[in-house]
Amino acid sequence: MADGVMTWHIRDFAPEDLEAALRLDAVSATTDHQPLFDFSDVVTSLQERHPAVVAVAGNAVVGVAISRVDADRAWVLRLSLDPVWRGKGMGSDLLGVLEHRLLARGVRKITAMLPDGETGTAAFVNSGFVQRKAIAHFDKHEPMSPRSASVLARLGGEVPAAGLWQQIAGMVAEKDLIERRVVLPLSQPGLAAEHGVVPPHAIVLFGPPGTGKTTFARAIASRLGWPFVELFPSRLSVGDGGLAAGLNEAFTGVAELDNVVVFIDEVEEVASRRGPHSPAATAVVNELLKCLVQFRDRAGRLLICATNSVGDLDAAFLRHGRFDYVMPIGPPDDQARDALWRRLIADTGIDMAALIAATRGYTPADITHAARAVAQASFERTVDSGVRSRADTPDYLRVIESTRPTLTADQVTQFDADIDTYARV
Repeated sequence: MADGVMTWHIRDFAPEDLEAALRLDAVSATTDHQPLFDFSDVVTSLQERHPAVVAVAGNAVVGVAISRVDADRAWVLRLSLDPVWRGKGMGSDLLGVLEHRLLARGVRKITAMLPDGETGTAAFVNSGFVQRKAIAHFDKHEPMSPRSASVLARLGGEVPAAGLWQQIAGMVAEKDLIERRVVLPLSQPGLAAEHGVVPPHAIVLFGPPGTGKTTFARAIASRLGWPFVELFPSRLSVGDGGLAAGLNEAFTGVAELDNVVVFIDEVEEVASRRGPHSPAATAVVNELLKCLVQFRDRAGRLLICATNSVGDLDAAFLRHGRFDYVMPIGPPDDQARDALWRRLIADTGIDMAALIAATRGYTPADITHAARAVAQASFERTVDSGVRSRADTPDYLRVIESTRPTLTADQVTQFDADIDTYARV
């Protein structure tokens, strides 16, 4: 009850009160700070019938208190009041009735968190809640809803582990370019828009085999905190529609996700140059281009296509307006090879400069193979002799000399020519 002629009564929340609760949520706030719990959390609790009560004056809902119960603890998610009814004791009245409902559910501790000065602060104090000062409040919003998680599982995708971007050794120039052109506009779209920058929707990474294009794609998803879905052309064929139908089905599924990085490796398998006598290949390229147009219509998504043979891609596929950037990813530079060797070798007595010089043009996989071969040889010597064997610099150099690198001189030359012809950054 309120004093004087203005009165209200408290009753349990009913489904038809949801619209009124939404209205009160919009008008009740007395600060510019966002509440701890989003309104979607509030709706979920109401749908699951956690205790909630409303204050009714005449025929209008003018106050609401909503909770969520977790075992013997409850959170007050909302205490919202019509501005006309502030300061009349309604907040305390709502909390008193809500507390009674919670006690009946076995709750022994009730917690609420509000921005300073928010509606209801006095009501909590008046209702016996103890205000705790000097608490640091931390939030982290995960990139997916439960529905999106279900869709991602169906597509065979994942959310890459945090920190993959930092784990890419060296490759400073490539990382800096991708960070500035791709990651920053996608992660700060508001600031990008202020400067007239349109975040990219699709990029191509090209370079010789084994240079880390897949690693870069996964690291971009990790850097953004977005789900990662890899589409394998060899697995996409669907019934009589073949690969074209499979592409359509895959991109239709991806469209259900709020944010996503889609990756197609060896994209030349589905987007190679079309000949006059290859109607099937033409249908596949056309379908992929159609999917790309639809994909670009929504924010929060990035398509990354990787190829070892950028010169084999259909010219229409690479046209401006379809892919924002065509970026080269080459063999690891000196700094990258140094970081790779130091990650693989714990012995500080090894001449790293000699290894770096000896592996110029080697891929990360080549360097990893050489390091493992030396470790295996050292292990076998220890087993055979019974004495702990330690590898030295000559051991590494002998293995490097006997390791056939993935890239040939012709491939490196072709990559340099492709940069001049196709790179668009």
